[in-house]
Amino acid sequence: MDLEAAAADVIDVAFRLHRDLGPGLLESVYETVLAAKLARMGHEVQRQYPVSFSFDGMDFDAAFRVDLIVGRRLLVEIKSVERLNAAHGKQLLTYLRLTRQPLGLLINFGGATLKEGLRRVVNGHDTFASSRLRVNQINGE
Repeated sequence: MDLEAAAADVIDVAFRLHRDLGPGLLESVYETVLAAKLARMGHEVQRQYPVSFSFDGMDFDAAFRVDLIVGRRLLVEIKSVERLNAAHGKQLLTYLRLTRQPLGLLINFGGATLKEGLRRVVNGHDTFASSRLRVNQINGE
């Protein structure tokens, strides 16, 4: 799977959904429709994917769920809030670290425009995003 091509498809479909459905619906509505449209395009999509992890010698089964995983590598976290805050990006970055995946998309369908609610979150791969789009920045770079 080409990770960048999958991310581009997710973003394109998300923009169309926001334009056609509008802001303010429940996250589950956007998740359902986004997953169906991506699957129709030929992407493998898993919804509400349970993630287990180990910490300090303890195992935590299905400790959290990722909204969407596209092609078993691209994590997509969907929100429907007025404005994203720093905790949303940190949540997705933690998901990326625990699943050992390189790239995630944080998409907020609740704002007036989707552009203001779209974030690429990168797990240690500088080539994926410009510094202004990275959540895990060092010293405010």
